[in-house]
Amino acid sequence: MTTHVLLVRLAAPLQSWGVASRFAAHRDSHVRPTKSAVIGLCAAALGRDRTDPVDDLAALAFGVRADHPGTPVRDYHTVGAGRFPLRPRDVITDHRRAAAVAASMAAADGPGFGHHELAGWYGAPKKITADPVSGALVSAELSRSAMITERWYLSDAAFVVGIEHQDRALLEDIAYALEHPKRLLWLGRKSCPPSGTLAAEILPGTIATAFAAKLLLPGPDGPDTSGRRPWAWVQVPSGTRGALQVNDQPVSFDPAHRAHVTRWEARTRITIAPTATGWDIIP
Repeated sequence: MTTHVLLVRLAAPLQSWGVASRFAAHRDSHVRPTKSAVIGLCAAALGRDRTDPVDDLAALAFGVRADHPGTPVRDYHTVGAGRFPLRPRDVITDHRRAAAVAASMAAADGPGFGHHELAGWYGAPKKITADPVSGALVSAELSRSAMITERWYLSDAAFVVGIEHQDRALLEDIAYALEHPKRLLWLGRKSCPPSGTLAAEILPGTIATAFAAKLLLPGPDGPDTSGRRPWAWVQVPSGTRGALQVNDQPVSFDPAHRAHVTRWEARTRITIAPTATGWDIIP
């Protein structure tokens, strides 16, 4: 039976494809989009919840062509530092804070709230617990130190993703959803929205033949006429000689039961065909 391939353009000033650093201080980025991230992108575009099944999307064969691999960049990121004025609820629900600022509030002229601070206190407390005196939910610590993270991104990268299936109608639904998404889309992180057109055309054949039939994505200086052969990573049957296992085959995106399994992937150079077509995109 004939298979079809939907080509998807993933380009933006920044991308970040984390593989092993969820909620960690060091947040990495893979050198290319992962299958899990792209399937999640498609599921979001279709309007699916994280708890919805993704078996039909996970069954898609996956490949990625690195037209412009981009440059790794590091962001030294801090959150959770500084002092903020007390709010009425902070004083009403937490007797500790009320006692700490009682003198300054009694001596104040004008409004009683919004002009008082607690040294070292940050306005988004963590470790919420029930206060033994009032029973109100309060923070178990009145001060917080800044959280420091090291985040990695790919700058000015552009990839072509191929998703292959026998059901052309499914690919058409995904293509439409990518251009009319029901949920916000991003390239790995919420700070990395995609730029321009995502869904390209649907071609008959395999991912490898589809990659060869499409010219390289234009770069910052216009169309790439160098004739270079980009690297591509294409999903292959398990046990294929020379292929490697990667742990990014999604099973569930449910936050309580998030799961992935391994799949097989082969790296290859793509020779662009002389008859390859260009891109009709909004950059």
